[in-house]
Amino acid sequence: MSKIGKKPIQIPTGVTIKIEDNKITVSGPQGSLERTFRPELEVLVEGDVVKVLPVKETKQTPALWGLTRALIANMVDGVVKKFEKKLEISGIGYQASVQGGDLVLKIGFTHPVAIVIPDGVEVKVEKNIVVITGRDKEAVGQFAASVRARKKPEPYKGKGIYYAGEKIRRKAGKKLASAS
Repeated sequence: MSKIGKKPIQIPTGVTIKIEDNKITVSGPQGSLERTFRPELEVLVEGDVVKVLPVKETKQTPALWGLTRALIANMVDGVVKKFEKKLEISGIGYQASVQGGDLVLKIGFTHPVAIVIPDGVEVKVEKNIVVITGRDKEAVGQFAASVRARKKPEPYKGKGIYYAGEKIRRKAGKKLASAS
């Protein structure tokens, strides 16, 4: 039994859900999302509740059951309100800007780094903070992770790109380590 999988998902007002074969489509005020789910599971809409039930018992069914339920819940949340990730850029001369459909980063390399912004994801830059929003939680998180991976924060000076609120463990440099 999956603890997460057996919880029902409440459908807020203004959200419609269609199920055809192994494809679920969720539409709401922010747009629509669709996803396919595995044939081992069945998704039922009963009134204002969505339930995910296992059809075939395999070794993977409990994990897929909870995963599918979580993905559908994120789809419902995404069409009601958008998901958001904030990245902070720290370093002298480090900056970001949106040019056309690209996020252009100047992060200490000899050339600017351009990252194509995927469909359904919006990016805003406010000084040294990059705000990534969208209705698909997976796409927002993946894009934020790929931007952060371009220049991970380093432990000595703390320069790089990191999530807002992320704690960077700082190390003592050679001078401080040899002084004690």
